[in-house]
Amino acid sequence: MFFDPQPVPAGGLHAAATERNREPILAVLQRVLPPQALVLEIASGTGQHAAFFAAALPALRWQPSDPVPAHRQSVAAWATAGGLANVAPAVELDVERWPWPVTRADAIVCINMIHIAPWSAAQALFAGAARILPAAGVLFLYGPFKRDGQHTAESNQRFDERLRAEDPRWGVRDLADVAALARDAGFGEPEVVAMPANNLSLIFRRR
Repeated sequence: MFFDPQPVPAGGLHAAATERNREPILAVLQRVLPPQALVLEIASGTGQHAAFFAAALPALRWQPSDPVPAHRQSVAAWATAGGLANVAPAVELDVERWPWPVTRADAIVCINMIHIAPWSAAQALFAGAARILPAAGVLFLYGPFKRDGQHTAESNQRFDERLRAEDPRWGVRDLADVAALARDAGFGEPEVVAMPANNLSLIFRRR
């Protein structure tokens, strides 16, 4: 399914990467998300993903979230522009602050967050997801990852170096470390899907 890019709505922010990665991500989500579900998106950012996925998957109820007020405003702008009744107002959610404002969800989607945050945010993400997801509930992650301690592409290594220069607590995470964190939180081993631009989709299911 192909969607033409939408004009940026008034009050909306725009990230070019979302238009490049949204269709490959959607193809994975169509396969792994329940056909009817409440999906919590963590770190919704501009809201472009929320609007695109909610339009393509109208049977899902999409709950965006972000700790940044400007991002939540942008989510609202994109949802309004798309006339999307299945996108709830974005809530303020910082994974490291408990309790979360969402107490249950059937699935969680988190795109491009854990490398632009301290490792404690990844720990909090899995801990919180384990609390609010049902048995077999899906936690979907997308982004660049190292494998066996090695970057999968020179571009990812350069990106990692830029991140760590900006904040030494940030950086591209190793898949084995993330999988170990998931196991400790009560999730099974991830399904790993290779994505364009040297990224991965990781699908974890709560045990």
